[in-house]
Amino acid sequence: MDNIALIESFGDFKDEKGISKIDLMAIIEDSLKTLLRKRFDSDDHFDVIVNPDKGDFQIFLNKTIVEDEMSEDDDLEIELSEAKKIDPTFEVGEDFTMEIPVAQLGRRNILTLKQILATKLQEHNNAMLYEQFRDKIGEIVIGEIHHIRHKHVILLDDEENEFILPKENQIPSDFFKKGENIRAIVETVDFKGSKPQIIISRTAPKFLEKLLELEIPEIQDGTIMLKKVVRIPGEKAKIAVDAYDDRIDPVGACVGVKGSRIHGVVRELRNENIDVIQWSKNPEIMVKRALGNVTINKIDINEDANYALVYTPVEEISKVIGKQGQNIRLASWLSGYEIDVYRESSEDDDVDLREFNDDIEQWILDEFKKVGLTTAKSVLDKDTESLLNMVDLEEETIEDVKRILKEEFED
Repeated sequence: MDNIALIESFGDFKDEKGISKIDLMAIIEDSLKTLLRKRFDSDDHFDVIVNPDKGDFQIFLNKTIVEDEMSEDDDLEIELSEAKKIDPTFEVGEDFTMEIPVAQLGRRNILTLKQILATKLQEHNNAMLYEQFRDKIGEIVIGEIHHIRHKHVILLDDEENEFILPKENQIPSDFFKKGENIRAIVETVDFKGSKPQIIISRTAPKFLEKLLELEIPEIQDGTIMLKKVVRIPGEKAKIAVDAYDDRIDPVGACVGVKGSRIHGVVRELRNENIDVIQWSKNPEIMVKRALGNVTINKIDINEDANYALVYTPVEEISKVIGKQGQNIRLASWLSGYEIDVYRESSEDDDVDLREFNDDIEQWILDEFKKVGLTTAKSVLDKDTESLLNMVDLEEETIEDVKRILKEEFED
């Protein structure tokens, strides 16, 4: 196999992976030197010349001229009589350079060379892939579902690059079908062995940020600023926005007429509920807006402890806290303050047990209703032993109910 034929045998790989001629020649030179080190223990006596314009390369062996019958290593030394056959002017001690055709290395070494080339070409491709997607961390990519496994989903993009979407990075209500195209952001790019592993995510707040940029031109061009994005994937999200120009309504621009702009993002996130609020430097205003459309009588802010105590009527408690505490949790993340609620209530105030149906199963509430216990106080005023005699429930269940009522109703 001559030099050109050897290079052309890798032409398909070069074209498929987009490796430039210069890069390919550099890989060939490195591969040849690797082979020479394997064959001769060193490449110090060899010169490798690669010509990217001609698509050719040459190997030159530099030998030292010695007296006849004094050669100790025929690979590195040549006797004077042999050298004079090439050039009668040669003298002992001079360097003698000769070209080594690839074919002269032997079939086994040529096969080894091809394996080295293939390995180095793959290493090159892996390095290029790593650099390409390391620069895309935090950016949206689109991939087609290729394999669905228990702990992750494997996707391929148009260039057959592989993405891994772990279970924990999937929205809980995500349901994928093979061949379906989905969007996600590049979360991490690391080497697993010699191959880059590209991990993507649909649960990161950054994914929501990028979707908003795609759907809302004013965010993309910088007219509207995304100050902060927090979310409980698949359930609820809150975003704070602001505008450089006071004449622009950033909330209205993000939501759109009848929610037209935000609706596409909601669909992509499997109907995740998104609250959009206007950012404020004032902590009290920010906490109030973050909690949403609820009645708040007063807010005490502790700047040093990043703590906010919110005073609200008892009938507003369920709204402030939200389903499974989602609203107050997201408001805390968005405002940067740990929010607690003080229930402003008189002794006569009480909360209907139906207000707790997000946290307590309905059949349990029905058991209390059967014996006339319809409010939080009516349950909390009785000890566990009395309740065991009244309702057909396990002691553990009763204790859980009392705990929830104390957390949600009592100070």
